[in-house]
Amino acid sequence: MVKTIKSFWNRLKLILSNNTLMKRLAITIGLILVIRVCSHITVPLFDATSIQAFMKQNGSFVAILNNFSGQALERFSILSLGITPYITASIITQMLQMVIPSFKEWSEQGEQGKAKMNRINRYLAIVLALIQAFALILGVSPAGSAINWTLPIPEAWQNRYFYYFIMALAMTAGTALCIFIADIITAKGVGNGASILIAAGIVTSFPTMWASLWQKYVTGYTKWTDGLFFAIIILIYIGILVGIIYMELAKRKIPIQYANRQGKSDSHIPLKINSGSVIPVIFASTILSIPLTLISLVKTQNTFTSWMNASFDYRQPIGFALYIILIIVFSFFYSFLTINPNKIAENLSNSNAYIPGVRPGEETKDFVAKLLFKVTVIGTFYLVILAITPIVTSLVFGFTSSEASYITIGGTSLLIVVGVGMETASQMETDASQAEYSGLL
Repeated sequence: MVKTIKSFWNRLKLILSNNTLMKRLAITIGLILVIRVCSHITVPLFDATSIQAFMKQNGSFVAILNNFSGQALERFSILSLGITPYITASIITQMLQMVIPSFKEWSEQGEQGKAKMNRINRYLAIVLALIQAFALILGVSPAGSAINWTLPIPEAWQNRYFYYFIMALAMTAGTALCIFIADIITAKGVGNGASILIAAGIVTSFPTMWASLWQKYVTGYTKWTDGLFFAIIILIYIGILVGIIYMELAKRKIPIQYANRQGKSDSHIPLKINSGSVIPVIFASTILSIPLTLISLVKTQNTFTSWMNASFDYRQPIGFALYIILIIVFSFFYSFLTINPNKIAENLSNSNAYIPGVRPGEETKDFVAKLLFKVTVIGTFYLVILAITPIVTSLVFGFTSSEASYITIGGTSLLIVVGVGMETASQMETDASQAEYSGLL
């Protein structure tokens, strides 16, 4: 324990003593503050109170977007969509690499190809943001009830779609601002800009969550079980946090040996247990949110809309099962998309290396594929447990729909914050170490 604390302190001292790294950290914090200030600028002409009722009615998927945007959606800010359209665009282009050869070629062309893919991601993100913003405005106010009209009602009503389009443009501009600031953070700050903005938005929801829990179980104390539930929730939260850290650090190492080296080799290929990270859960949520978004635009309830809500709302049995199935499918798909066993076998062969006890070529490819499948099974099970934890805990503790939109015990939000925090800390430590070695040389 003492060695762990001493090691942590030495690593922290190494980071804090690096002036260049501290400047990059200050730039990152400053840009996050800019985003937080802009998140309080509401969309012009819109009555922000109308979004509250819409979120209560459609909390199953809108709550996710609200958390990712740092509660900007509940204020109907110009940053209501945040950077999520860019994340969705990135996922789409990654999947399109399977069917569009040019995308696949660009992804393998180094920095030049990466720049082309990033440009396509930005264009696609702007288009998606405009579509999502327009659909969201129509869903919240199809009859113009949420619009603060500044013109005479008849004239305003005739031109309402023009006003909707102006509002959608304002929200799209907010997404463009988020992408721009994310690029600056990546280039001149610390960590990945898009991940940092999402994690920062989620972190801002934590005080609201704990305030809601405090009000429910401590301020609104009625019986002794309230205090017990509050203590149990804290223990569950800490347990989930420790479990996420352990699983994110867990790796399966494949030992490799080089033919031109004698003796024992410590070289290995690491396979993360959760190689797909949070991407499968985000994509599954996105797929479920599309039909729910379309249904929210229909104000007349009938048998078809009721069936659609039951089928795609993951708080319902059918939607819950579909949610789990989508997570499993995308977890395996994304793991084998990002880790190519055939390419690993080729790289080992070109490097004159091999896996002990496994023949090079086809046998190596099959070995890596089987091992990746086994690791992905464990990682997928972990993701499913993590994704359904907020749903199960909200049912067990009897949270209302409004409370469940703020109180998320565990879940993918915590996974994103922990993952981004660990990745950023690791990058900062690496940069500080490189700077120290450069100074010595």
